Amino acid sequence: MSSLTPSDTRSNVAEYSVSEVSIALKRTVEDQFGHVRVRGEVSGYRGPHASGHCYFSLKDERSRLEAVIWKGVFGKLKFKPQEGLEIVATGKLTTYPGSSKYQIVIESVEPAGAGALMALLEERKRKLAAEGLFADERKQLLPFMPKVIGVVTSPTGAVIRDIIHRITDRFPVHVVVWPVRVQGETTGAEVSAAVAGFNRVDFTSGFPRADVIIVARGGGSLEDLWGFNDEEVVRAVAASEIPVISAVGHETDWTLIDLVADRRAPTPTGAAEMAVPVKAELEAGLARLSARLKAAVTRDLDRRRQASRALARALPSPDQLFALSRRRFDEAAGRLERGLSASTRAKRLRHDSLRLSLSMLERRLGDARWRNGDCASRLDSAFQNSLRAKRTRRSAVRLSLAPLNQRIADARRRHVECSNRLPVLFLNDLKAKRTRLDRDAARVTPRHSLLRLQNAGERLERATERLDRAMGQRLETARNRSQQVMRLADTLSYKSVLERGFALVRDGSGTPIKRAAQLKPGQEVALEFADGRAGAVATGGSAPAPQKKAAPKPPGSQGSLF
Repeated sequence: MSSLTPSDTRSNVAEYSVSEVSIALKRTVEDQFGHVRVRGEVSGYRGPHASGHCYFSLKDERSRLEAVIWKGVFGKLKFKPQEGLEIVATGKLTTYPGSSKYQIVIESVEPAGAGALMALLEERKRKLAAEGLFADERKQLLPFMPKVIGVVTSPTGAVIRDIIHRITDRFPVHVVVWPVRVQGETTGAEVSAAVAGFNRVDFTSGFPRADVIIVARGGGSLEDLWGFNDEEVVRAVAASEIPVISAVGHETDWTLIDLVADRRAPTPTGAAEMAVPVKAELEAGLARLSARLKAAVTRDLDRRRQASRALARALPSPDQLFALSRRRFDEAAGRLERGLSASTRAKRLRHDSLRLSLSMLERRLGDARWRNGDCASRLDSAFQNSLRAKRTRRSAVRLSLAPLNQRIADARRRHVECSNRLPVLFLNDLKAKRTRLDRDAARVTPRHSLLRLQNAGERLERATERLDRAMGQRLETARNRSQQVMRLADTLSYKSVLERGFALVRDGSGTPIKRAAQLKPGQEVALEFADGRAGAVATGGSAPAPQKKAAPKPPGSQGSLF
């Protein structure tokens, strides 16, 4: 068998490089398909990549197609893809040469029919319910009589007109409209920003703070109302400190904002009826309550008046009340008169029985002389006894002074001895101190001297710093006191009076003239004003006081300064 040569193995088939084949396939796919709409289930979706791009797959029962959404397109998508959701993706088919795959570059995404939207809505509802955002204990009570009502809706639709008309009919209050788009891609962001904006308003900003918020929109399909199913809207309503009434769609329509709102109204008009009461009914109720109050007060007064009359009839008359007391008073007055007469008679009898006689006086005089003699006889013995007692006490005092004199003598002797020893002790102490000084001088070295000099220098620097600070404080205190004194002097100065329009009159010697009587006709005076001085000549006495109406000047009256 003969071997084959290279020329024998060649064929007429053209050769292509891998890149050429990949580029040709890429051009063929892009030219053939261009823009396509692909329906499939999202698989492998993990959200945006670190670069901002999204990579996932679309699949059905038999095939799988790679998909990519670039960062710039993902931020503009109205509807974001989710794992397991069936969508319709619009984009361009292309290939990725790096891995020999073909993929779709998605430009827009929409759910594959109402079934997909309902599945997404149910999934979002379960997620938010698990967080407790729909719990009844989170819901707030609506105020009975709000002063300001905030409405989040479109300013050009019929909804806002219906709400304002209904509120005006029932109970006119201040209505603040926060305009938003109620349909489209930006609905969720605008509604959530409006609810948060009403909550951020405070009383100091001048903008009225709403007492209740109404989020309203007319009816529509599920796609039209989809902005009110946005998760951002639900969380904004749940975080609102102001009660929120949801009035989105008709009574048969429902959105997630209906579940999280504090109250749900079937229509926007129903929301207005929930927000405010009927003024006429309140006035009628107030009138009924006022009439009932007046009737109750009247009945209570009548009842109390009847009870007072019944008690008055049961009470005794004034004559009966004072009869016993009056009788006791009369009896006491009678006894007093009789007792006074009896006491007068008894005293008269005692006075009549007292008769002065000579024998009685002699008897009393004798008794007095006897008592005087008895006292005189006892006086001498008592004086002797007192004298002896005093002598005894004096002797005892002399005996008690002897130890004291002895102690004084001993003290004087010790004082003399200490005085004699004082020079010797002084000399001994002086010698001991001189010895210690010599010993300390012997121990002192140049290093010790240098350290002591350094310490002294540091102490001197610290003392200088303290002195500077003290001087600065003293100067500041003196400056403040000087400024206060200057301000007080300016306040008390007569120049402050001149600033108010007055003038100071001085004579030729500079002495102030205080009375008009001091002026003489023809006398030169100096007038000092706030901005300078001026000369003047007195033409007469004091000028008349200014009056409201200028009276004609009588002839011969005196003049004034000019």
